[in-house]
Amino acid sequence: MNEPSKPLIYIVDDDPSIRDMIELMIDSVGYEYRSFEDANSFLAGFEDVHGCLLLDIRMPGMSGMMLQERLNERRVMIPIIFITGHGDITMAVEAMQRGAFDFMEKPFREFDLLSKIEKALAQDQQNRLDLTMQQEISERIDSLTKREKEVMGLVAKGLANKVIAIDLNIAQGTVEIHRSRIMSKMKARSLAHLMRMLMVAGELDNDI
Repeated sequence: MNEPSKPLIYIVDDDPSIRDMIELMIDSVGYEYRSFEDANSFLAGFEDVHGCLLLDIRMPGMSGMMLQERLNERRVMIPIIFITGHGDITMAVEAMQRGAFDFMEKPFREFDLLSKIEKALAQDQQNRLDLTMQQEISERIDSLTKREKEVMGLVAKGLANKVIAIDLNIAQGTVEIHRSRIMSKMKARSLAHLMRMLMVAGELDNDI
């Protein structure tokens, strides 16, 4: 299924009046949404697309925090905004420590919730762009030969071509050829750009 053209807001709350209120609010600003009365029905209909999750912290059966744990186990990155009652603040803080984006205490103002939704969507978009970039860079690294990876690892450590040639027992001219191929395959515009890509991919401090 194709991703929705607009961000998708998930609503999970066992209180139909809360769901209705949030649905009207989200509909008024033109976002798409999907609404569920419990965690299990949400999991059955969930698609990991650009959006955020508005999640009640206390629900019959699987609680909001249990659902958060389930999503963490699946490595789902969607930002979660917990909807809490007055007595749930300690739980909400614990949920934040487990990676929740934010929480709203009932009753809440629509403007405040919309503001948090906007920020959550912005974070989700950036997270997805970063992940896409990591995947693309990893694919470029995988396209390198074993020798090119060795040379790139030494280049990343700041070694000069002459030193790399000595370390690998190859001619300096061969190192220069490898560097040129590395820059081409990695689509790096400069050494600084190459270093930045390796940093994004988590390879800068590792053996490549």
